[in-house]
Amino acid sequence: MKEEQLIRKIRERLTICQDLDDIDAMGIILDCILEEADMCMAEMKELELLAEKIFLKTRRSLGILTPLVEDSEITEIMVNGPDKIFYEKEGNILRASMCFDSEEELEEIMQRIMSEVHREINELNPIADARLPDGSRVNGVFRNIAVSGSTLTIRKFSDNYMELEDLTANGTMTPDTALLLEALTFCGYNLFVSGGTSSGKTTLLNALGGCIDPSERVIVIEDSAELKLNHSENLVHMECRQDNRMGRGGVTMAGLIKSSLRMRPDRIIVGEVRGEEVVDMLQAMNTGHAGSMSTGHGNSVKGMLKRLESMYLMAVPLEIDAIRAQIAEGIDIMIHVEKISYGRRVMSVSELLGYEEGEFLLNELIAFDGKDTAIPTGSFMRNTDRLFRKGEKYIDRLQHMGFVSI
Repeated sequence: MKEEQLIRKIRERLTICQDLDDIDAMGIILDCILEEADMCMAEMKELELLAEKIFLKTRRSLGILTPLVEDSEITEIMVNGPDKIFYEKEGNILRASMCFDSEEELEEIMQRIMSEVHREINELNPIADARLPDGSRVNGVFRNIAVSGSTLTIRKFSDNYMELEDLTANGTMTPDTALLLEALTFCGYNLFVSGGTSSGKTTLLNALGGCIDPSERVIVIEDSAELKLNHSENLVHMECRQDNRMGRGGVTMAGLIKSSLRMRPDRIIVGEVRGEEVVDMLQAMNTGHAGSMSTGHGNSVKGMLKRLESMYLMAVPLEIDAIRAQIAEGIDIMIHVEKISYGRRVMSVSELLGYEEGEFLLNELIAFDGKDTAIPTGSFMRNTDRLFRKGEKYIDRLQHMGFVSI
């Protein structure tokens, strides 16, 4: 009997026997396998592997991917077609031993994931983003777009989000940098975190969120929910939504940002800007919502500023000088993070002081030392009004570290 027929038989028997626990279900699976196969003791290992595979297919919504998703040490799962499954564990890329039996089986898993968050993926809608119940971010690309077969990528996020102390302990930043970022966040500077894929932007943004006064009203806006600001009591967390099959019901990030301005926010946190929503984000930063934060993909601080220009220009055809002025007026601090050979690092922290003669004026406070981590440059902060107004508890330490001159 072919495996597909065996699975169909097992599904029918499991459907008849309702409310089974996993142990009883595995018993039925083993019985069905033994009924259809003449297995000797020498082949017991093969029988066990087949039983495990069928158990995952019939009892787990993510099928054979379930063990990878449930492994807390795995940070990313990459499916490049039905027979090529890779995962990242402890910084190393490894290949999984299991594979899907067919393209249809992989696509069924993809459609199941998307449907759980009211999104769809098919040949008419070949690209979709979603998230799993544990917060993991999912991207799917159907085979009519992905030449080597349907592609599924799952970025996992830990339930125990790191705080600044954790990022200091693992070498992402020095204690000096952590104190500076804590003070800037608490005092309400508008922060923008740039970096490449998997560089730690979201991890840092979540850690910075822990520095916000718990009494403040925080509005979080994301394409797919990833941030967990559990310390904030007065929190509104909103997520974008794609159009339905009729092309209706979609909610964009730009629309959510506009709506958030009517919610009496103290802080607006935008998970990541990728397009026209940059206009609304900067308008929020420029209309008195101190302490707003966001992230974006960029190779450096200057490279990120150029990308913001391009995204703004594609959304609103303004003069480039007017766009640059909006960016310089809205963002106070630029933070750049990178993933390098020995870990993730904060590479730069710079004040964005303004814009003159076609160039952004940057005052770099933290810079990478070229060896291991980023350290203070010796430059004093220029824009210290908010620090002295709200951050009295930080002033002495920041002065001692060379960030502030009194």
